[in-house]
Amino acid sequence: MKEVVNDEISKSIDKNIKYIKELLEGNSDMVFREFLIGDKKAFIMYIDGMADKDLLNDYVLESLMLESEKLGNISDIKNKISNKRHESNDKYNVNDIKNKILTVTDVSEKDKLGKAIDLVLSGDTLLLIEGMDKAYVIATRLWPVRGVGEPESETTIKGSRDGFTETIRFNTALVRRRIKDTRLKIKSKTLGVRSKTDMAIVYIEDIVNQDVLNNIYDRLEKIDIDAILGSGYIEHLIEDGKWSLFPTTRSTERPDVVASALYEGKVAILVDNSPFAIIVPTTLPSLFQSPDDYYEKWIHSSIIRIIRLFSIIISIILPSMYVAVTSYHSAIIPTKLAYFIAASREGVPFPAYMEALVMEFSLAFLMESIIRLPKPIGATIGIVGGLIIGQAAVSAGIVSPIMIIIVSITTITSFTAPSYDASLSFRIIRFLLIIAASFLGLYGIILGLIVLLIHLVRLKSFGIPYLSPMVNPSISDFKDMYIRAPIRFFKKRPDYMKTKDKIRQR
Repeated sequence: MKEVVNDEISKSIDKNIKYIKELLEGNSDMVFREFLIGDKKAFIMYIDGMADKDLLNDYVLESLMLESEKLGNISDIKNKISNKRHESNDKYNVNDIKNKILTVTDVSEKDKLGKAIDLVLSGDTLLLIEGMDKAYVIATRLWPVRGVGEPESETTIKGSRDGFTETIRFNTALVRRRIKDTRLKIKSKTLGVRSKTDMAIVYIEDIVNQDVLNNIYDRLEKIDIDAILGSGYIEHLIEDGKWSLFPTTRSTERPDVVASALYEGKVAILVDNSPFAIIVPTTLPSLFQSPDDYYEKWIHSSIIRIIRLFSIIISIILPSMYVAVTSYHSAIIPTKLAYFIAASREGVPFPAYMEALVMEFSLAFLMESIIRLPKPIGATIGIVGGLIIGQAAVSAGIVSPIMIIIVSITTITSFTAPSYDASLSFRIIRFLLIIAASFLGLYGIILGLIVLLIHLVRLKSFGIPYLSPMVNPSISDFKDMYIRAPIRFFKKRPDYMKTKDKIRQR
């Protein structure tokens, strides 16, 4: 395929056809069809497997060939329309042909072949007519799609069961269904020099933080890449803190989560071919929140949030605390517990930090293998790896029983993080704290946590502090942070978002 250089549409259809075939040579899935409309030559082009052939046959070809016979040849049609327009002193417009003959809902005109061919590559159909220096692009997109199903990465008890798919128009419809507001704006854009991936920027016009929105547009304009194959590409190209362990954007499969974020003044980015939406900006407290928090009673949700927070803290520091205590600070624990730990580690050939790292890495390997394998096999591997290998390691004296308990507790508590991206960050921090504890004990853990806190305080997401609302204290914002107040108390939108319309309940 050669590069598009001169894509002006000529009135000579043969010249246009020659140019198109040279441009698209070597593509076996391209369908070219030449036919007559009255006494004028016409040409259509579409991609087999991406265009709706029934729509094309019944409402395009049939309308063009049969209806034109009733009205006379194309020149007669022009003359009839021109005579009518002459009576009203208007000039003839080629749009009248598509309005009189084509019986499909979406027909657009293009004056550049390059723009028209880009749409054909997305599943539309190109129509050229002899003597016209414009091309008609007919919306005939129909390709294999996955139906709307339950989100796999964010399951809920009481929440909705519909999740995003790989088709962007399905996803915008799921959002629109939840926000029936004329001020909901869905702005389309194409990224990727070669992939030409469709994407949509979604926000509520009279709520959104305009500075955040402008920031997003600026970053998207700077993207110059061959291909965007999923939302992750955009996520990594526009995020803050590119060297940070923490995600400064939030990915979600759930339309209700996107709708909730839009009502708070945030912006969502939807990308074709990806079932995940990107929500920006995001904050650390929002990564601890689950959709179920808003479907349960407030007291239940608040307790669960507190449990979730403590679980994540345990998953981060428990292994490093074990290493620090057993290696440097055994005097600070009760004597009986110290004897018990020492007895359980008798015969183990590794120091405590090496034992912890070996078990943590082994568990990471096991989790990765379970994710990559087919579900039936993955479940079997999980049982074999978690029970048999663990028991064998204890029996062989490679690890101590208490380390198996600590790693098990760490694993269980780490699964309470609603955000998968955040859970990966916490896992890496756990490894780093184990290493810090192996050198300096509790002082290493404290030093590591101080460095982590400094990093989080400095981190921002599209101009919004990552630790908001903790760094900008607001009573109204604390109502939905680590606890959730009753819905009737949510009178204002988050102060840290600096929204245009600050009131959400009257």
